[in-house]
Amino acid sequence: MTSTAATDAENSGAHPLFARALRELGLDEVVPLIRRFPEATRTAAEAAAALGCELSQICKSLIFAADGVPVLVLMDGASRVDLELVRKELGADKVTRAKVDVVRETTGYAIGGVPPFGHRTRTRVLADRSLLGHETVWAAAGTPYTVFPMTPRDLVAHAGATLVDVRESAA
Repeated sequence: MTSTAATDAENSGAHPLFARALRELGLDEVVPLIRRFPEATRTAAEAAAALGCELSQICKSLIFAADGVPVLVLMDGASRVDLELVRKELGADKVTRAKVDVVRETTGYAIGGVPPFGHRTRTRVLADRSLLGHETVWAAAGTPYTVFPMTPRDLVAHAGATLVDVRESAA
């Protein structure tokens, strides 16, 4: 990567760890597409409102603990994760939402800014098939103020995710 591209990544507003991941993955073309907002986009609803897109076009990156081991679940912004389906998918005894310190320790990012890849440690990643229903999805770029667009298939591939059905059914 040229020093200009490195500077662009650093100035994009993306978290430095995520900017480095983009460089290492050869995703320099994503850097100019990163959008930074003055107001936080911590929640899928905030991000969708800021972008003017459908809630389901937001990719949430959620960390859970499966028998105490962190796992990342990528879910569309309009849906909720069914923990029982995640438990069955992983063959775990118990799945819970990870504590704030576990999220930061595992990913290197704060809740509300966790991107789908570029984490401090390698974790198992599950991506719900609902993400594939869009041409483009938006995900956090490592901060609660930045997002980036990507095709769902590319996002799933770069995250090293397994496609699954773990969305809570509308009952």
